[in-house]
Amino acid sequence: MEKGAAIVTGGGTGLGLAISRELGRRGYPVVIASRKQEHLDAAARTLTGEGIQVLTAVCDVRDREQVKAAVDAAENRFGRVALLVNNAAGNFVVKAEELSPKGWEAVRGIVLDGTWHFSQEVGKRWIAQGQPGSILNIIATYAWTGAAGVVHSVSAKAGVLAMTRSLAMEWGKFGIRVNALAPGIMVTEDAAKNLGYADPAVQALLAKKVPLRRLASTEEVAFLACDLVTDRHPYVTGDCWTVDGGLWLEGFPNLRRFVDGELGE
Repeated sequence: MEKGAAIVTGGGTGLGLAISRELGRRGYPVVIASRKQEHLDAAARTLTGEGIQVLTAVCDVRDREQVKAAVDAAENRFGRVALLVNNAAGNFVVKAEELSPKGWEAVRGIVLDGTWHFSQEVGKRWIAQGQPGSILNIIATYAWTGAAGVVHSVSAKAGVLAMTRSLAMEWGKFGIRVNALAPGIMVTEDAAKNLGYADPAVQALLAKKVPLRRLASTEEVAFLACDLVTDRHPYVTGDCWTVDGGLWLEGFPNLRRFVDGELGE
């Protein structure tokens, strides 16, 4: 695929930063979008220091105008957008019966609405330009297994999986591929804090649930993500690849235990 820009939402930290770095190493100029300027500044310093072309965009994916402005900036700087990775997410552990309307709307807005906003914005431009493109949506295996303690995220990710398949069917004739990737549990600062496993002892407990007996690194997930979104696999669309060490076969951990105080084996 012609080396247009790659947009990565939530690209300033964690998995998003790892994906941005790997795409940059593969020759793509990277546009990282995030709500937090400090994350963007730190990521830009890191990637630029590695010789990667970077453009940052302060962007709340829930805001259509900010999304449009980010894509405009990418095209103005790099000519065209070739790839989109919808990685921005929000999550926290909560009992379903205690989840507030605000909490539900925040997670749904970032995960489901944000994925749609960016996908539609780049998709309609590719169609109008007669250009191919590729979209990768980062979800989770609980999009199809379900999980306790994160009903808001489960519902939003399941919606993204359905969106992935629907857009793959509708936009395939335009040369646009749309796929999803479901990572396992990774030790990133935001996830560990928001989902309650910053404690190494809890991480060890979670690792016991994984057939490979360890948690994922962002780098190994990013490598597969970049394989899927770039032209390494040009005949794959509407699919969801899982990279979780086999965790989904065991069943996603009951995250509600973190708020019920029942962490046990």
